[in-house]
Amino acid sequence: MSGHQRDLVGYGAEPPHAAWPGGARVAVSLVLNYEEGGERNVLEGDPASEDYLHEIVGAPPVVGGRDLNAESLYAYGARAGFWRIHRTLAAHGAPLTVYAVAQALERNPDAARAMGAAGWEVAGHGRRWIDHRHVPEDVERADIAYATATIERLVGRRPVGWYTGRTSPHTRRLVAEEGGFLYDSDDYSDDLPFYVEAAGHPHLVLPYSLDANDFKFLIVHGFTTADDMLTYLVDTFDTLHAEGADRPRMMSVGLHCRITGRPGRIRALDGFLRHVAQLGGAWVTTRERIAHHWLATHPPRP
Repeated sequence: MSGHQRDLVGYGAEPPHAAWPGGARVAVSLVLNYEEGGERNVLEGDPASEDYLHEIVGAPPVVGGRDLNAESLYAYGARAGFWRIHRTLAAHGAPLTVYAVAQALERNPDAARAMGAAGWEVAGHGRRWIDHRHVPEDVERADIAYATATIERLVGRRPVGWYTGRTSPHTRRLVAEEGGFLYDSDDYSDDLPFYVEAAGHPHLVLPYSLDANDFKFLIVHGFTTADDMLTYLVDTFDTLHAEGADRPRMMSVGLHCRITGRPGRIRALDGFLRHVAQLGGAWVTTRERIAHHWLATHPPRP
């Protein structure tokens, strides 16, 4: 840890002008985390079933046996929530990036086909949705390759983006070594893309968001109603929109099938998209398109 470096300066007081297409003030990236079926479960050999990010907030893990409540709460996302979000996005004609767990796609190939048919970008989100901090490096490397191949097989296109979420110290380097990726999003430190060095080469990072994210419904003192999330998303967009008059920024919105896909919460997504369309000045797009734009407009320095 003595050699670990943190960049607490970034772009500083003078960030680059993003020059988003059409003179947009904000590049809005909607992200759907597709994880249901890839979470911890004793059926997979895990010591306990998943106790994180489901409706029974703070429930202790069930050790040594199945937690049928947790299993069914996750299943809701794949069985019903995904399709509710799919319909809402289709009604708005909104593009989307999916952070897809390979095993979750394998358990619901209809959803994988629907992602491809909708023209969504499907990025890698691991073989399973687990904490990778203590996963051996060779296992994580193999899982990145497996997830990449699985997405290509089920969706019809190789992923060009990556987000593990619960990373190991090796994740970024392993993603860069795998090759074929334009970016990763395992970072929350900025409102604009930036470059780091990974595997000896410049590597693009598209920061993600844990504040404009529906997971706050499932933590203490987070969102309670759709209005809570909608207000926060609108406030975030409006601030970035105002700043974007001379300093365009990027806004990420994190969604989950089992969370926003609930009928009492979907109004937050619908209302936000209506607000963005009404105010204007936004480039609602995929992370892949943002990455292509940044690489072309702000290439890494030699």
